[in-house]
Amino acid sequence: MEATGETEKPVSGELVSVAHALSLPAESYGNDPDIEMAWAMRAMQHAEVYYKLISSVDPQFLKLTKVDDQIYSEFRKNFEKLRIDILDPEELKSVSAKEKWRPFCLKFDGVIEDFNYGTLLRLDCSQGYTEENTIFAPRIQFFAIEIARNREGHNKVVYTGVQDKEEEKGANRGEKEKTNKGGEKEKEANKGINKHD
Repeated sequence: MEATGETEKPVSGELVSVAHALSLPAESYGNDPDIEMAWAMRAMQHAEVYYKLISSVDPQFLKLTKVDDQIYSEFRKNFEKLRIDILDPEELKSVSAKEKWRPFCLKFDGVIEDFNYGTLLRLDCSQGYTEENTIFAPRIQFFAIEIARNREGHNKVVYTGVQDKEEEKGANRGEKEKTNKGGEKEKEANKGINKHD
């Protein structure tokens, strides 16, 4: 694609093509590897942003959507006993689980934009996004589980872990500064001694 003016930067044809492809309905595609890669990259970007968010802000105070209260109450009404700190993939992906999740998810069609968009979900909420700790889930399932994890305090382990590391780094910097200042005082004292000799 060419730029229309000298000051505009050209947009790559590949970028336009990917953006166009992502805007088309899923039924338009088979298992196109390029499209799957584009969706996977978008899902990974979302996961990275979300993890940074719960690492830097106490998750209990986060609001992920305008309808968090509705999502949470519907989720706990339908999945009262679902263990969310460490998810069992069978409780999300088995045939019987899908039958239970489907009506829940469809309640949010038109309420949550892209409610069924593919999103990465951590199995163990105390861990980050790794290949072993991640499954693909519909966006509303991600919201339901992560809102519950935030409200019930399960994601706080991520936040406190990062905060503890930051405090440790700060303490180590402070120790280095003290050591350096002590070394500088020793050098000054030695200069004074050397002057008297």
